[in-house]
Amino acid sequence: MVGEEYQNLKKGETGAWISIAAYLLLASLKLFIGIIGQSKSLQADGLNNVTDIIASLAVLIGLKIARKPPDHNHRYGHFRAETIASLIAAFIMMSVGIQVLFEGLLSLYNGKTDSPDIITAWTALFSALAMYGVYRYNNQLAKKINSSSLMAAAQDNRSDALVSIGAFIGITGSQFGLPWLDPIAAVLVGIIICKTAWEIFHDSSYTLTDGFDEEQLANIKKTIGATPGVIALTDIKARTHGNQSFVDATITVNPELNVVESHRITEQIEERMLTKHGIQHVHIHIEPT
Repeated sequence: MVGEEYQNLKKGETGAWISIAAYLLLASLKLFIGIIGQSKSLQADGLNNVTDIIASLAVLIGLKIARKPPDHNHRYGHFRAETIASLIAAFIMMSVGIQVLFEGLLSLYNGKTDSPDIITAWTALFSALAMYGVYRYNNQLAKKINSSSLMAAAQDNRSDALVSIGAFIGITGSQFGLPWLDPIAAVLVGIIICKTAWEIFHDSSYTLTDGFDEEQLANIKKTIGATPGVIALTDIKARTHGNQSFVDATITVNPELNVVESHRITEQIEERMLTKHGIQHVHIHIEPT
């Protein structure tokens, strides 16, 4: 099963590379068309994609480090490098979101609301459809391999698609005598980027501080408590390392059981945890009643 963990991380790298390739293409296209077509929102969208390249590279590096096997000072492996990569991506996205928001507001304040060329609208729409396709791929892959950093990248892909839709609406509106819609769309782009960055930051910091979903923990308790031979579950802790969960539990059993019989109970618990919850890192401490 350990080999499967590293294979999943390898698959996650494919999703990161797809994001990088898409961002390189779309960032170049948006910035070029945005400048010649005089669209603030499309330029903001293109600048967003430039930083997305950096964020995707951070995710890619995190996935590569996470694939390193345990060593003398990383006994649990390097899985948390993946979560750290998500945190770095969040910081990058937040800094860009604030910059885009500031420039959009500045454009509105200065009254620079020239109507952009219609080609910028079609570029934004094309970009939205392309990024939605990348989002669908990465979202499904992240769920399949249970990758937090790839899920963060997928959320970024989705926000980028929404950003491009917003730019399309703003640019189209400016063609009907409402040129101020374009910088307003740029402001909305900044807000969406900041919101997505905050969500990724919240999830990453929650994981790094050993936060664990209460509902999932309750289901784990039921599984352990229902295992034959377990009299009571007296203590349980769980934490997440990248795409892996680690569970430590203390159970009470019949004091008349010998070591072999007690060990069989722990093996049953480990088997059930893997089958029902996909958790293969389980440490069970046994105490007599």
